[in-house]
Amino acid sequence: MKKEFIDRKNDWIKIDINNHKDPQSIVKNRKRNQKPPWLRVKLPSGEKFTNLRKLVDKHNLHTICESGNCPNMGECWGAGTATFMILGNICTRSCGFCAVATGKPKTVDWSEPERVARSVKLMGIKHCVITSVDRDDLEDGGANIWVETIKAIRRLSPGTTLETLIPDFKGNQLDIKKIANIHPEIISHNLETVASLTRKVRIQARYDRSLMVLKTLKELGVKRTKSGLMLGLGETKEEVVQCMEDMRKSDIDILTLGQYLQPTHKHLPVVKFVTPEEFKELKSIGLSLGFKYVESGPLVRSSYHAEKHLF
Repeated sequence: MKKEFIDRKNDWIKIDINNHKDPQSIVKNRKRNQKPPWLRVKLPSGEKFTNLRKLVDKHNLHTICESGNCPNMGECWGAGTATFMILGNICTRSCGFCAVATGKPKTVDWSEPERVARSVKLMGIKHCVITSVDRDDLEDGGANIWVETIKAIRRLSPGTTLETLIPDFKGNQLDIKKIANIHPEIISHNLETVASLTRKVRIQARYDRSLMVLKTLKELGVKRTKSGLMLGLGETKEEVVQCMEDMRKSDIDILTLGQYLQPTHKHLPVVKFVTPEEFKELKSIGLSLGFKYVESGPLVRSSYHAEKHLF
């Protein structure tokens, strides 16, 4: 029996073309964004996860893990890792993949660093990942709030290790230096996609600028730098490998590769669901290029297994 796969934007459907005069009609009738079986996950569970969830609800704490419906939340919380977003929840940029609201952010809340630090202590977080919206409206891009947040966490939870997933600060060397000088254990900045798709996926960002930010961090003495890519947006394997080579030229230590999933119908569509086998192959290529650690899989997100990247 002759069979084939038809890819119509987000749908992957196996059909018998000998028994259907109009195979495409089957695709039309299927749900958009139908996910393959390897993207199905179990609901988070376990005593540690349950206890943390109660704390989050009781004290109205805010984590990206929960608000972003991360599929790895149970695993990460069970390992004592969580991700917090600072500088509000309104971004000055409008990336085609991101569900965070775009608009005019509120005034900077200088009490935020202390609140985040108290949350980290209350949750007993062993390894904390901090990220933020882009704040192009601020002269310092939010760098000073970053510094104060790290200081507050270290004061209240001196045993907690830190990863800062920073924006590009428009390439401002002074702001980048402020983050480097506070010495978080890992500093990461995601390229998100390959060079040819950057303008489409990260509208106000630049591929070369992101690489420059990461290279500058290394030149400033940062021990561990990290970046990540979302796959399935239309990139080719050759483009992904070229991007990895570009990252290594900037001396990036840690790489994450995961499947892009469309947050809403208004965001960029999934062009392809990358198979686990393809992710495995890319991991091998990444390690051969000299990355010290590569997380590569359909459900991988930038903070997945973040505590293991301390090596």
